[in-house]
Amino acid sequence: MKDPAFQVRSKVWVEVRGLLAIVAGVLLLWSWPWMASAEDLLIFAGAASKPPAEKAAKLFSQQNHLAVRITFGGSGFVLSQMKLSRQGDVYFPGSSDFMEKAKRENLVYPETEKIVAYLIPAINVQKGNPRNIHSLKDLLKPGLRLAIADPESVCVGTYAVEVIEKNLQPEEKEQLRKNLVTTVESCEKTANVISLKGVDAVIGWRVFGNWDGERIETVLLKPEEVPRIGYIPAAVSKFTRNMALAKQFVDFLVSPPSQSMFRRYGYLMSRQEARQYTLPVTPVGGEYMLPAAWKRKKP
Repeated sequence: MKDPAFQVRSKVWVEVRGLLAIVAGVLLLWSWPWMASAEDLLIFAGAASKPPAEKAAKLFSQQNHLAVRITFGGSGFVLSQMKLSRQGDVYFPGSSDFMEKAKRENLVYPETEKIVAYLIPAINVQKGNPRNIHSLKDLLKPGLRLAIADPESVCVGTYAVEVIEKNLQPEEKEQLRKNLVTTVESCEKTANVISLKGVDAVIGWRVFGNWDGERIETVLLKPEEVPRIGYIPAAVSKFTRNMALAKQFVDFLVSPPSQSMFRRYGYLMSRQEARQYTLPVTPVGGEYMLPAAWKRKKP
C-alpha cells in the first residue's frame, strides 16, 4: 500500500519543481534579448513536435542565416514562460487546447495561426509488448504500471484524460488510477518513460513509436475510442520583435521542406490521413475542459 504521507510529499515536490523550473526559465529568457539580435527567433514549443521541429528550425536557420532558438516543454508550461518573460516570436504548442488558451489570453495573433500536423492519441508500450496490452481495458490489469503526462500543462496528458473519461466506467477509472504511478512534465518525457522502461504503458501519441521504434511500440485505440483528432498549430506571439520574420517561420512550418520532416517521423499531414484512425464524425481540434477530479488541489 502506498504511504499517504509519501504521496503528499511527492505531489508537493512536483508542484515545487514545476514552479522552480518556470522561475529558472524566465530568468534565462530575460537575458535572451542581450544575447540575440532582432534578426534571431525565439520559439516556445510543446515537445509533441520536438524531433521534426528541431530539424525544421535548423534548416530555416541555415537558409536565412540567423539563429532559431526553441524552448521545448509542456505546452502550458512554455506558454507560462512566454507570458511571464514577455519574450518569444512564435508559440508552437502540441495541441489546439493550449492555442485556444493563448488566443483567449491575447498572447498570439489569431490571424497568423496555421496547422502544421495532425496527431492521434494511442497507447504506447515497451517494444515486444511484454505485458500483452492490446486495448484500453488492458490498462486496468492489476499491478500494471501506467504513466500519463500532467493533464493541466501537457497536451498529451489532456488527451489521455479525455480518452479515459470518454471510454471508461467509474469503477474502471478508479482501477486505472490505481495503476497510474507517475505523471510527467512533457510529451518528450512521456515517450522517454517508455523508452527507459520506467513503466509498462503510457497513453501518448501514435507518433511516439516513430520517435524511438527500437524501444517503443504503439497500440492503436479503436476508432470510436478516439475523442478528438489533435493537431499542432503555430502562431505569431504578441511579444515578437520581428513580425515579418516570425510570420515567415510559421509559413515555413507548413511548407513542403518542413512538412516532409514531419512526415518522416510519422506525423499525419491532413485531416483525411487522420480519419483513417477515427470515426467519420470524430471532431478535430477544439479545447477540452479538464474535470476537477484531474486537477491539482490548490493549497
